[in-house]
Amino acid sequence: MAISVGIVGYGNLGRSAGRLVAAAPDMELVGIFSRRSGLDTAAPQFRVTEIAEHVGAVDVLLLCMGSATDIPEQAPELARLFCTVDTYDNHRDIPRHRAAMDEAARAGGTVSIVSTGWDPGLFSLNRTLSSGILPGAPQHTFWGPGLSQGHSDALRRIEGVESAVQYTIPHPEAVGAAQRGEAGGLSGTQAHLRQCWVVADQADHERIEREIRAMPDYFVGYQVEVHFIGAETFGRDHSGMPHGGRVITAGTLGGPAGESQHTVEFSLQLGRNPDFTAAVQVAYARAAARLAAGGASGAFTVLEVAPYLLSPTPLDELIARDV
Repeated sequence: MAISVGIVGYGNLGRSAGRLVAAAPDMELVGIFSRRSGLDTAAPQFRVTEIAEHVGAVDVLLLCMGSATDIPEQAPELARLFCTVDTYDNHRDIPRHRAAMDEAARAGGTVSIVSTGWDPGLFSLNRTLSSGILPGAPQHTFWGPGLSQGHSDALRRIEGVESAVQYTIPHPEAVGAAQRGEAGGLSGTQAHLRQCWVVADQADHERIEREIRAMPDYFVGYQVEVHFIGAETFGRDHSGMPHGGRVITAGTLGGPAGESQHTVEFSLQLGRNPDFTAAVQVAYARAAARLAAGGASGAFTVLEVAPYLLSPTPLDELIARDV
């Protein structure tokens, strides 16, 4: 029986998720619930009661809204009504978000899988796996070079910003040091440049740049470049959405012949960030439906979900093929 899926949000992530759900052999797209009337006309923010009409017809709701404010404010209310999967990406705030979603999901008897995608998400899994194999080994995560959806969304929410993107760029020397096991206590803020390209009225430039540099969790502590450009230049040079990154764990293991050096590296090169993020989210929708069918309720991170639950292939086949 097909898993019925609804999508909240019709931005880049929502559109990608809709295409992937429609193409999945074991899923059915029930509908896209947008915060816009007719998907193209500005309208007041959607109300949960509008989506609530579909309780019972939707197995899993994919929350493809903005992480900056939409998910924290609206996701718990939705989790009381539906099984949900979100891509909340404010790393420092994930424990609070998980707790709020767990309370809501348990109250509603639903399952919520939070903070899926590639980081948080697949990178989270790799960090845990590698640190378990090489306990105590230095571990470094590098993002980019590429466009960050969460940070770009945060820029666009600043008053006066017409269009904006943010590229995260790792410093090559930091990546090399991590691969050699020589990066020591290098922090993520030291290892990356955050480059912002913004379209806004010239009278607002100074205020907007101050607000960007003062934004906690997104830009404070990082090397930040802010570039103001025209709409034509923005459309010509910043319409693509590539991204990627890597997790590098390098350490030693003792043995009879002395210590041996080991490096574990997981990397991604993404042609279009929303497509890949949506693909991960859709896979976790499959897992959420299976957990709910098995009687589970509450919130789960990717660390708590067995990998086989993501695959449309039966477990026995996976074991025979991949183990």
